[in-house]
Amino acid sequence: MTSLRPLGNSDLKVFPLALGGNVFGWTADRDTTFAVLDAYTEAGGNFIDTADAYSVWAPGNEGGESETLIGAWLSARSHRDDVVVATKAGAHPGYKGLSAATIKGAAEASLRRLGTDHIDLYYTHFDDETVPVEEIIGTLDELVKAGKVREIAASNISPERLKASLEFSEREGLARYVALQPHYNLVSRDTYEGALQDTAAAEGLAAVPYYALASGFLTGKYRPGTAVESARAEGAGKHLETERGRKVLGALDKVAQEHDAEIATVALAWLASRPTVAAPIASARTVAQLPALVAVAGLELTEGQLAELTEASA
Repeated sequence: MTSLRPLGNSDLKVFPLALGGNVFGWTADRDTTFAVLDAYTEAGGNFIDTADAYSVWAPGNEGGESETLIGAWLSARSHRDDVVVATKAGAHPGYKGLSAATIKGAAEASLRRLGTDHIDLYYTHFDDETVPVEEIIGTLDELVKAGKVREIAASNISPERLKASLEFSEREGLARYVALQPHYNLVSRDTYEGALQDTAAAEGLAAVPYYALASGFLTGKYRPGTAVESARAEGAGKHLETERGRKVLGALDKVAQEHDAEIATVALAWLASRPTVAAPIASARTVAQLPALVAVAGLELTEGQLAELTEASA
């Protein structure tokens, strides 16, 4: 059994790779979604990340598709107490922003779609600076006291607003953020490293980075002169044009060879080793993509290899 990691100062214990639910109901249909979730939990995984807005961008979708599929799977498998389900509020077209009424409505809709009476980890998806942190935290605290949410977290928030939120929670004795979901990976370090990471470290928050594989670039399948069939090819391919991107690929190739490991596994292992990081998020739209992701649990990079990757991505 892979050892689970504590999620910040909370009682939640999570597998070192969170399975991203953004592909469910988009590039993964119901059968594939169930197969991927089965394979992930069979490999020891217990941390599923979704949002009420997934996957509103796909033609014909209105948001909530991912939660609905995860809910159907939870009910079919009776796995509810074995998994940590994380979802987010604030970006669904019907529940935009973070006013008290919006958060409460969004939470009820998520609980219905997930077919559960509680959300383990509830994020504000994008900060809404038109709403005072006091109102946001107060509302989230009500959900925790009602037993509808176990722990709260924030995604896409400024260091200033994060600090103000934590100070308010502390001062009033209310629910307090235990985790952060930043954009962070080997080719995108600037958003998180600095004030945000320093605040997380000082306050005991766990980071659960999204775009952990840079939309697929850090799987190593994007190379000069290679065309990749993927809904994210354009976003991932742009890293090939930067010196940082090319250096990182070179370092990943070398370390992957030394461990006889997949490039994606090495990229995730670097991220999982970073200060404050509890579990990077990566999604699999097929069962075949999963082994390279869950293998992060068993890959220990040496100090030298970590330094080499850190330097290449500087």
